[in-house]
Amino acid sequence: MMENKDITLAKLQEAESLAMELFSEAENRSLVRGGRTEKEISEDIFGLAREMFGIEKYWHKRIVRAGENTLCPYGENPPNLTVKDDDIVFLDFGPIFEDYEADVGRTYVLGDDPDKIRITKDIEAAWAEIRDRVLSHESLTGAECYKFAVEAAENRGWEYGIEIAGHLVGRFPHERLPKGEKGLYMHLDNPNDIFAPAQDGSKRHWILEIQFVDRERKFGAFYEQLLM
Repeated sequence: MMENKDITLAKLQEAESLAMELFSEAENRSLVRGGRTEKEISEDIFGLAREMFGIEKYWHKRIVRAGENTLCPYGENPPNLTVKDDDIVFLDFGPIFEDYEADVGRTYVLGDDPDKIRITKDIEAAWAEIRDRVLSHESLTGAECYKFAVEAAENRGWEYGIEIAGHLVGRFPHERLPKGEKGLYMHLDNPNDIFAPAQDGSKRHWILEIQFVDRERKFGAFYEQLLM
């Protein structure tokens, strides 16, 4: 029996809301601060999620990236850095709440560097701009979505940092394709309509995920959440 698409969306929204509560509490407890390693921050947020919600299950690896590591895309595993007092840091966590996947990414600036502050503000504004642009269409390919993200970065004077601009999200585990196929990503190699239904006829739900970088100064910013 096919799951009701409205229930799926409501559950994804609930999962995202809880993930944002987790991020807010991590801020309240100053878990992201200078002198701490990326690994220490990740482990503390993992423990906080268990304390707040009783969850220990994530559908993708937990990411904390600081400084030069903020240039790295998801697939890389850079060395564990210690956060500096004037650093830029991003978090990317995919906790599972009642079998539904959340995927939230945010960037934090610890000092007062104007360029780091600007890229953080720019990427949040760009995310909203891309969302509105995508949702203004009734049909759109994954490749077109990706181009929107690249344009949003370049229009603000940044380089786009990753090979995707989004991916599917759903009830764990969500719909998959064989490794290397890009048909379920916002990627240049995806000519498929993102608004097309899944193979079982259900509505697909997407995460909009973007990363801007400044390779000369060696830092970047990241932002992601449910596209709706």
